[in-house]
Amino acid sequence: MPSLGRLHLITDTRAGRDPLAVVRAALTVAHADLVVQVRVEDSATDREAYDLTRRVLALCASYRATCLVNDRLHVALAAGAAGGHVGADDLPVAAARLVLGPTGVLGATARAPGPAHEAVAAGASYLGVGPCHTTSTKTGLPDPIGPAGVRAVVDAVDVPVIAIGGVTAARVPALRAAGAYGVAVVGAVSAAADPALATAELIEALTC
Repeated sequence: MPSLGRLHLITDTRAGRDPLAVVRAALTVAHADLVVQVRVEDSATDREAYDLTRRVLALCASYRATCLVNDRLHVALAAGAAGGHVGADDLPVAAARLVLGPTGVLGATARAPGPAHEAVAAGASYLGVGPCHTTSTKTGLPDPIGPAGVRAVVDAVDVPVIAIGGVTAARVPALRAAGAYGVAVVGAVSAAADPALATAELIEALTC
């Protein structure tokens, strides 16, 4: 598995957003510390997801940053991404591991020690754990688990834990203290007036 960056940026492809501009700005600051997870709207076609992934990969290549694809593992394979991430309603982790093969980076979503342990046993390379705080980026999420919930998962597994959900630079120190290897963000960078500055603040918080 390639070295996993501590800051995971999930693309925001909603109307009015420019995911490529945001990725480009973040990469100029974070370099290989950035993992870009290509996530598209459910209404997007596979062709649209593929085209975006190829363009993100081209940007990541200059900085040796990792590119993953959310949910659509066939797109990850076709585009040449390093791997993918599956959520609770996507392919089971064991099935996703079969699709990606033994060397692909595979992230899985978990929010409690039991499911987290099962995901790792099934082949997850890292875990996205949350939501840690309230977020407006995605609807229908369960209640936030906070840093204490992150710590419970960290203590149960031996793979990197990436905290997600309402993450800001100010909240990073508590999540790192809880044992999180890194954090995943959408709005904290994509909705920022200056995505490069927002990225720099997150990287600084992660490395303190």
